[in-house]
Amino acid sequence: MILVFCASVLLFGDTVSAVRFRPEATDTATIFSGAFAIALIYVSYAYTGWNAATYLSGELEDPQNSLPRILAVGTGLVVLLYLALNYTFLVAAPVEAMRGEIEVGYIAATSAFGNRGAQLTGIVLAGLLVSTVSAMLIAGPRVLQVIGEDFPAFRWLGRRNRNGIPAAAITFQAALAIAFILSGTFESVLVFAGFTLALNSFITVLGVFVLRWRQPGLPRPYRTFGYPVTPLVYLGLTAWTLAYVLMDRPIEGLFGLAVIASGFLAYAMAQRHRAH
Repeated sequence: MILVFCASVLLFGDTVSAVRFRPEATDTATIFSGAFAIALIYVSYAYTGWNAATYLSGELEDPQNSLPRILAVGTGLVVLLYLALNYTFLVAAPVEAMRGEIEVGYIAATSAFGNRGAQLTGIVLAGLLVSTVSAMLIAGPRVLQVIGEDFPAFRWLGRRNRNGIPAAAITFQAALAIAFILSGTFESVLVFAGFTLALNSFITVLGVFVLRWRQPGLPRPYRTFGYPVTPLVYLGLTAWTLAYVLMDRPIEGLFGLAVIASGFLAYAMAQRHRAH
């Protein structure tokens, strides 16, 4: 669908602006600004799901060999689609028309095809969002299911129905999603979710160093590419982004920190419950 939209705009739409990918000297201040750091939250959220295959690793044959290939191919494909889609937006509509707007796809389609074409494009983009939701309904609850299987305190999350579907985890995730929808605006939920996911990934990557230090003799069938440079670069960029989000959007950032803190608390309680 994304490729069809991009091809349609580039072949049949009116090009209204030129796109320049190479940064100039005057762009340095913008790249290192707080606004750019916060914008990266939206970018990272757009890539969310590249690692969803790891949630299903327990159902893969030979995951040690197949999972790295799946992640590499999936991430590469997402990068190409993301760049193609954003290039299409920038070519189809003036930047001034999209600045500060959420429905940039609709704005670009309006500029390229008019109101009727934009309405059709909106339906297509909505369909893509629905497909994304359905995909995460399959992948997301698997994490909650494994938590229920690993920790007796959350055993109810691991319950499956007679068809082997993690019904309790799906219901719990759906309830959380509804609560988020009712709790704030789309932008606030997006910033909160992006901040929380980025913080989660920061802690996960930091765990690579912790494991190397605490368990140096642990068998490692797969080693981090470019260690220690690649994880350090990721940690530095992510920390820079998170710091600016906390300064510019403190409410969403503090809620994200509260969610992570509640996770640590729940983990400590689960460990204590297991010990008893």
